[in-house]
Amino acid sequence: MGLHYLDITIIAVFLSVIILISIGLKNKAGKDMNSFFLGGRNMPWYLAGISMVATTFAADTPLWVTEKIAQHGISGNWLWWNMLIGGMLTTFFFAKLWRRAEVTTELELIEFRYSGKPAEFLRAAKAVYMGLFINIVIIGWVNVALGSILTIFFGIDKELVIYYIFGIMLLVALYSAIAGLKGVIITDAVQFIIAMLGCIILAIILIQHESVGGIIGLKEKLPAWRFEFFPRIGEKDPHVYSITVGAFLTFAMLQWYMSWYPGAEPGGGGYIAQRMMSAKDEKNALLATLFFQVTHYCIRPWPWIVTGLACLVLYPNLPIDESGNAFVMAMNDHLPIGIKGLLLTAFLGAYMSTISTQLNWGVSYLTSDLYARFIKPKSDFSSQEEAGKHYILVAKLLTLGTMLLATFATTQIDSIDGAANFMISCGAGLGLVVILRWYWWRINAWSEIAATFTPFILKGLLLIPTVSIYFEPISDTLLYNLIVAITTVVWLVVTFATQAESKETLRNFYRKVQPAGWWAKGIGKSMVIKKPLGYHFLSWLFSITFAYSLLFLIGKVIFAMWEDALYYAIGLVVSLIAFLISFRKLE
Repeated sequence: MGLHYLDITIIAVFLSVIILISIGLKNKAGKDMNSFFLGGRNMPWYLAGISMVATTFAADTPLWVTEKIAQHGISGNWLWWNMLIGGMLTTFFFAKLWRRAEVTTELELIEFRYSGKPAEFLRAAKAVYMGLFINIVIIGWVNVALGSILTIFFGIDKELVIYYIFGIMLLVALYSAIAGLKGVIITDAVQFIIAMLGCIILAIILIQHESVGGIIGLKEKLPAWRFEFFPRIGEKDPHVYSITVGAFLTFAMLQWYMSWYPGAEPGGGGYIAQRMMSAKDEKNALLATLFFQVTHYCIRPWPWIVTGLACLVLYPNLPIDESGNAFVMAMNDHLPIGIKGLLLTAFLGAYMSTISTQLNWGVSYLTSDLYARFIKPKSDFSSQEEAGKHYILVAKLLTLGTMLLATFATTQIDSIDGAANFMISCGAGLGLVVILRWYWWRINAWSEIAATFTPFILKGLLLIPTVSIYFEPISDTLLYNLIVAITTVVWLVVTFATQAESKETLRNFYRKVQPAGWWAKGIGKSMVIKKPLGYHFLSWLFSITFAYSLLFLIGKVIFAMWEDALYYAIGLVVSLIAFLISFRKLE
């Protein structure tokens, strides 16, 4: 269907603002890799934090939440709410360390913390795996979601929608290549504000629709289990998100720190680490990450949840496997002129913020950790300025190349989806190594290599029919725990069977980063600065309590569950006071 000229004007103004911002920041991004990939390391916490949130607000995210609401009600969000525990761990134990390390990319840390050929191999392998394969798969997912929006909203043929996606991606690739990370972060702020405003307006309009009848009408028209905030543990219920005791214990005590997955890496990593490293100092890195965790988990999802519940009333006969499309259908069917353009702009902004970050982040690995490290190092140039200009040109070309590969990946998403699930599940067991490498001297390059590749081998074995037949009766939770256990045993054996990193390497790392933990035996007691972790743990625990209290308080207030809201308000105040005291001591 066509859009009113007012809707088209809103979208055109938004795109013009993004382009003007990028052009205005062109000169600041073209000096060197530090400027292009880290924005000059002078980002204030609020911009870095908003950029983290904006990046995780992709075009597919509201659709996915809407689908979980249709399947399990509000409790279905625990599939990702449980990750808050690991997110807060990153905030208080790793944010400052990432900024203090002063590396350009996450993978540069590998050759800073480790040494020799194993470190070189690990850095190069991860540059290709994460910067190329993981990156184009993630972009492919997001592109498919945008394709669904364009198909539903405009009736574009599914075979032709890829050309529209290509055009939008080309625009994103161009402004990412022009403005670098600083341009990405500033445009993220604009895009996120529009996206949140649009989603809030949509939720309000749908709730007030005569078929829904406000919050009271919504609660009357839907069964009570839709409004349950917690999964049922140890019960079998066809509707509510029900998990076994083993699955609950895996979520609560294992998965959040044992698994590696893009965007929620234990100890920080990916674009989250990139934003930490771009902050202007350690305190801004910590505050940016804290802002991200609170906004990402506690504030941002509620407009989506309300919309998802309203869609159950508005589209009661929509099949479960198509329930995510209800979000877009509601936009198309119930928004007035002008607001419809704003919501389309919101989704376009959410899409663009994610794609621009993925392009800049992935290309940083390919440029800094592969090309500049192993193909054409700085020593090949007569000056730093010449090297900087050359690497920026390479980065821009790689940005466009990655975009083209991601476009092709989008057309193959059916086959890539299985590969993506395989790759993500292969992060089981790696998390503890990437945490301990900051705090334990004995972790070496072989430890991380073993933890990285052992899950791949185990998952690969399961693809062999004669092997997989013995694991078919095992639940996914038990299989995950088995892979984690085997991987942990393997990397521990490898760690103690291989030599530790040299004292020189360990001392250089410790001198620069000054982490707490177990370092005396590796670097000598005289170098160790005693840094107790007590207030780190207290700040972590109180921040988790505070964040969950805020999350549930907002939900209880929205759905007029006043008695429960009072309890969560008390928990919020108490945990916030305790957190502020411990955080002040930590500072």
